[in-house]
Amino acid sequence: MDKINIIKASGEKAPFEIEKVIRSLERAGADKLLVKEIVQDIDKKVHDGMTTKKIYQMAFNTLKRRSRVSASKYKLKKALMELGPSGYPFEKFVGKILEHEGFDAKVGVIVQGNCVQHEVDVIAQKENKHFMIECKYHSDQGRFCNVKIPLYIQSRFLDVQKQWEKQESHKNKSHQGGVYTNTRFTTDAMQYGNCVGLMLTSWDYPKGRALKDRIDKAGLHPLTSLTTITKSEKSKLLEQEIVLCREIKDNPDVLKKVGIDGARRKKILADSQSLCETHQPNT
Repeated sequence: MDKINIIKASGEKAPFEIEKVIRSLERAGADKLLVKEIVQDIDKKVHDGMTTKKIYQMAFNTLKRRSRVSASKYKLKKALMELGPSGYPFEKFVGKILEHEGFDAKVGVIVQGNCVQHEVDVIAQKENKHFMIECKYHSDQGRFCNVKIPLYIQSRFLDVQKQWEKQESHKNKSHQGGVYTNTRFTTDAMQYGNCVGLMLTSWDYPKGRALKDRIDKAGLHPLTSLTTITKSEKSKLLEQEIVLCREIKDNPDVLKKVGIDGARRKKILADSQSLCETHQPNT
């Protein structure tokens, strides 16, 4: 078989690797027979110049028909991009992840720096660790965080850190700035961030502690993962500051508030429950 090149979301060409499709399907919890069926179907239809979006859609459509929960897990990257149109739901989502990991997290905080005030997306504290985190949300997976982002965040952090170090309550704390993004960092953004000591977290970085790993391990899937609710219903839930499937599971009445009842409500609750189950995905 001739080498097939596909088109990524960024517009770049890349060799088609069926192993990546298999890993994504296994990560989503699809059983072996279903993985084999989807892979055979894609293998027959893939051609030079096909987009990764089209390949994703082929796999997702089959998963949605056969295993709703696997389809929800498979669409995680897309689900994070649906936490819009504003960046606030993503900030709230990051806050929820940090809370689950034992941090005291506050979203949308005005902080006094040494020179000026700053509106900070997330302030997180645990023991003597103290973080100032900025969240960079993109609705398009072809958009990356370039080096300008960590440069800007670092300058803001240094101004805030100077003020924190003057405060008695923060004297013995370890302060660090951070950037969370639902897409990726460019190479120079990572190089600069690591050089100055910023905590960088993206869809797939750092390995083992990336967003996709932490969401899977903790069962903290965004409600936008659900395949059983409409775009309009998702927007209504996000407006009520509900961002997690776990929040739907713990408070089913929120579904009534947006007009969801009956058999669909049962399906949504069942899917939310399954998505909240923690597991250690294959890497």
